Amino acid sequence: MEAEVKYPRPAGREAAMMAEDAVPLDDPAAERYRVERSAHWDEVARRWDGRQGLGGAYHRRLARIYRFLVPKGLRVLELGCGAGDLLAALEPAVGVGIDFSGEMVRRAAARHPHLRFLEADVHEVGGLGETFDVVVLSDLVNDAWDVQRLFARLLPLTTPRTRVILNVYSRLWELPLALAQRLRLARPVLHQNWLTVHDVTNLLRLAGFAPIRHWEEVLLPLPLPLLAPFCNRFLVRLWPFRHLALCNFVVARPAARPRQEEPLVSVVVPARNEEGNVAAVFSRLPEMGRGTELIFVEGHSTDGTWAAIEREIAAHPERRARACRQTGRGKGDAVRLGFAQASGDVLMILDADLTVPPEDLPRFYEVIRSGQGEFVNGVRLVYPMEEQAMRFANLLGNKFFSLVFSWLLGQPIKDTLCGTKVLRREDYEQLAANRAYFGDFDPFGDFDLLFGSARLNLEIVEVPVRYRERTYGTTNIQRWRHGWLLLKMCAFAAGRIKFV
Repeated sequence: MEAEVKYPRPAGREAAMMAEDAVPLDDPAAERYRVERSAHWDEVARRWDGRQGLGGAYHRRLARIYRFLVPKGLRVLELGCGAGDLLAALEPAVGVGIDFSGEMVRRAAARHPHLRFLEADVHEVGGLGETFDVVVLSDLVNDAWDVQRLFARLLPLTTPRTRVILNVYSRLWELPLALAQRLRLARPVLHQNWLTVHDVTNLLRLAGFAPIRHWEEVLLPLPLPLLAPFCNRFLVRLWPFRHLALCNFVVARPAARPRQEEPLVSVVVPARNEEGNVAAVFSRLPEMGRGTELIFVEGHSTDGTWAAIEREIAAHPERRARACRQTGRGKGDAVRLGFAQASGDVLMILDADLTVPPEDLPRFYEVIRSGQGEFVNGVRLVYPMEEQAMRFANLLGNKFFSLVFSWLLGQPIKDTLCGTKVLRREDYEQLAANRAYFGDFDPFGDFDLLFGSARLNLEIVEVPVRYRERTYGTTNIQRWRHGWLLLKMCAFAAGRIKFV
């Protein structure tokens, strides 16, 4: 088998310049295309004003999906906004819609006066002079003249945390949609691009974006009670039905933009009955960024863990270290308490058992600092483990839950229960603000962070580590009781994050 060759992709200003050069502004064919499409959608706005035909059920389903993907109160830009109903459904703090149909824009402004609508060609949006948290392109790239140029024009409107979310028709539906339009059961469209998911993700990369995930939606776009919800919420998630879906969704972010300033790092160490490991944390933890803050959270230990923490803090005045005692229960509660006490820009978790070596944390830091990922998860299942590092039943459980989580989250997750996880404070704060969506049911903390990161469409990157044997104490994990709890948590999360 030949090795896969990966070519460097342009990013940022270079990608935008390449896209601008791809099609000259005075291209007569492009101008004819724009005029024809603008006139077509003006006519659709006049003839179909207030009517959607059978497409009404499809658009209601799209609105439900986008409301799940886009939390309320963000700065949202929608390109190809039509009458503005989808943008309004997202309840943005700042909502801007752009469409080249003057008739559509006038109707959108009348229907949703609290939002801002502009008549413009979406290929020329780079000069808005503001940035957005989310950019939505719903059923737009099918209709665009130059998709790469369109994507590249978005870069000045984004920040490193912006999400671009789009949906495109599947080509399998070309004939059924054409028939529905011929029978005047759906709004007419002109000749479409019919891009595949591979086409879209490739164009995003060429324009300076990094695709995060993609998936299929809408198996039955007709308003049939009971049957349509069953098909569109459940059946479309399963093979082989998902390959028959009407549209494909893609989520992307701007490609990695390393930040110039070095961040302050906070390492939270939950510690319960870990007296013998405390000194090693101080001696082995490397300094990272512009400084490393060490925060111990002691959790109702029955040995001398608290005394050992106090002793080591006093013995290492050169280290930025402090400690607090947990009032709640469970590692998840300890992590949330530690993060609340932390002052760093980057938040890390290090288990006090040191089965993941502290010396590996700079690898996690570099992923965050460079912008290669937004949530960094440790993986213990790549390299061979030391003989007593993990029981066989625990190993099987980890592999099972990695498969479940990869399916649930739409991103590959090889190890769900590795305690070492890293993310930026700004992302954690947004995750915590949306925690009520899942509820406070995770005693471990790993699932709370993974579910929350997937809900925010953060790019999850995994860093392999060599998992070591404990040198002190015993594990706090109870295999069967905790395994049953994990199953219940996955079932609950499926209803909140997969079958929406």
